[in-house]
Amino acid sequence: MQLIQGQPGPKERAIARHEVREIEQRHTMDGPRQDVALDEEDDMVIIYNRVPKTASTSFTNIAYDLCAKNKYHVLHINTTKNNPVMSLQDQVRFVKNITSWKEMKPGFYHGHISYLDFAKFGVKKKPIYINVIRDPIERLVSYYYFLRFGDDYRPGLRRRKQGDKKTFDECVAEGGSDCAPEKLWLQIPFFCGHSSECWNVGSRWAMDQAKYNLINEYFLVGVTEELEDFIMLLEAALPRFFRGAAELYRTGKKSHLRKTTEKKLPTKQTIAKLQQSDIWKMENEFYEFALEQFQFIRAHAVREKDGDLYILAQNFFYEKIYPKSN
Repeated sequence: MQLIQGQPGPKERAIARHEVREIEQRHTMDGPRQDVALDEEDDMVIIYNRVPKTASTSFTNIAYDLCAKNKYHVLHINTTKNNPVMSLQDQVRFVKNITSWKEMKPGFYHGHISYLDFAKFGVKKKPIYINVIRDPIERLVSYYYFLRFGDDYRPGLRRRKQGDKKTFDECVAEGGSDCAPEKLWLQIPFFCGHSSECWNVGSRWAMDQAKYNLINEYFLVGVTEELEDFIMLLEAALPRFFRGAAELYRTGKKSHLRKTTEKKLPTKQTIAKLQQSDIWKMENEFYEFALEQFQFIRAHAVREKDGDLYILAQNFFYEKIYPKSN
């Protein structure tokens, strides 16, 4: 029997449970932490609810490469059949794990799940959300070929659509379901969340909610096309996790080398046909909104010199401090 990608079998579950027990036992040997208050940085949790085919594996590899050196844990959230919407009971379990699992703090959680509002569950300290999005047509094209040919990260793994040689252009010309405009509707619902309206294709409310969450609930959202700058900003702002990330991205042997195999760029005619749909217009509006916000943040955090970007030093200080100490 062949396992569906993303659905853990008994062996994978057993290995995961063993890994968790090992870590918990190691912490127990070091001394109990249940009643010990963690300092601010060690109590930090980051959630990267990664959108498929946005360079998410490339970025996550950096987190894995740095976790031992920077002393934090990385955990993959593996949902059955990669379903991005959790049941209500799983939402409760997940929130409880994230907030009370001290052995896994500081923690970096990543997985293909839509945004979950921790405030709904009465949590006092919410996790830090980060994410990366991509030009919607480029993302769909990459996902289309990924399902057929895989990538150079795990070349031997059999993909769901393996054997289908039809190009993306041919799919669009024939009106195929795998390249339909409805398949573009993914980044908006990932940011919108677990409400039913988020997953109604073409919902204006969903797009507005996704924009609201991006601004108010996410620490930083980057774009695939400018991933190095996203990593550089994270290192400057959250060095507890990302110290050394920018250098690793530039020089690492594996962190940013994942490429979809056999990908053929679509023709101008194919792109123009997809761009006629209202769904593309909404997903593209959301992408442009995210890009503008990211570039705004970057413009206030870095300066360019001789073609290179440099993080600005601290640009504020305190004065006129009263009452004066004796």
